[in-house]
Amino acid sequence: MNDLALLLSPEGRALLDEVRDTDPARELAVATRLRREHPAELVSAALGQARLRQRAAVKFGAEDAGRMFFTPNGVEQSTRASVAAHRAGRMAEWGVTSVADLCCGIGGDAIALARAGIRVLAVDRDPLTAAAARANAEALGLADLIEVREADVTEVDTSGFDAVFVDPARRGGRGRIFDPEAYSPPLSWAVSAALRAPRAALKIAPGIPHEAVPEQAEAEWISDGGDVKEAVLWFGTEPGAVRATLLPGPRTLLSRGLPDPGVRPPGRYLYEPDGAVIRAHLVAEVADQVGGGLLDATIAYVTADALRPTPYATAYEITDHLPFNVKKLKALLRERGVGTLTVKKRGSAVEPEELRRKVKPQGPHAATVFLTRVAGAPAMLIGHPA
Repeated sequence: MNDLALLLSPEGRALLDEVRDTDPARELAVATRLRREHPAELVSAALGQARLRQRAAVKFGAEDAGRMFFTPNGVEQSTRASVAAHRAGRMAEWGVTSVADLCCGIGGDAIALARAGIRVLAVDRDPLTAAAARANAEALGLADLIEVREADVTEVDTSGFDAVFVDPARRGGRGRIFDPEAYSPPLSWAVSAALRAPRAALKIAPGIPHEAVPEQAEAEWISDGGDVKEAVLWFGTEPGAVRATLLPGPRTLLSRGLPDPGVRPPGRYLYEPDGAVIRAHLVAEVADQVGGGLLDATIAYVTADALRPTPYATAYEITDHLPFNVKKLKALLRERGVGTLTVKKRGSAVEPEELRRKVKPQGPHAATVFLTRVAGAPAMLIGHPA
């Protein structure tokens, strides 16, 4: 709290501007110089905040991150701005005008909601985190729409709000928490809070088992730039619906309840579904789109004879299909002059870097090798993006 108070002072803000682009390798020299003119505590706080802002630029963009205030946990646990904007956009489309943001952290979701024109009560029980959220609302010119309250979320009355958003803490002193009932607050409490509201969204880990999704909820898995970021349980929308949303876009694939695709021999093309599609168990929908089947009943690689582009999977043209054999792969790559080798794997214990060391790719050409199983047998499929 003391560090944040120092940084919010006129001297602290000026010093933050001065150290904004400090190279971490030069921090010691910069700190030594600045301590001749500023208190050591303030210099340390400013340099630490500069580091956090540099890390946060990946999630918030350089412009916003350069004005915001972060805690280490806040950078780690906050929602990526693009994902928060997508969620806020859905709420705005439904006519939501007010949201109780419970477990608001440093305010990433509150900022997105306010920018969508929604009034927000942002609640967090940690004094430093709440102070950072308040400072961020002011720094981004959103203080009129965001009220920050330091309180226990389980004691907040949300009855006057159109919607509730809950982002339970999923990290503890020993790292990630995988049991939803060990979240803070527990998932069961978050669900009960959601069911009391006209609409609600619960942010959860993307690895949540499908059987843990309440029957009253719609489940959405979200990826950004191909990386799975989170899952959201929506209430007051379409109970039982399952969707995968890919950002930027957004592009959304809805479940049609299709049966698992059949297993078939490798075709000319291999489709690698987006991670959100796999987490949402929508590989069957992709297979149906491209007219394909699975290489193996337990692995999410789709194979087909025709190229049918889809935003929900990356297509590769396969030139070779071989049983797994490092010597044969090395000989083939040498014959093709492959020096740039991308290794992808599902259902294989071989580590990509270990394989690269063994085959020692050399040459002007590039290729992708898939280490996987075909109808249960270890196999290698070689090809390139279609």
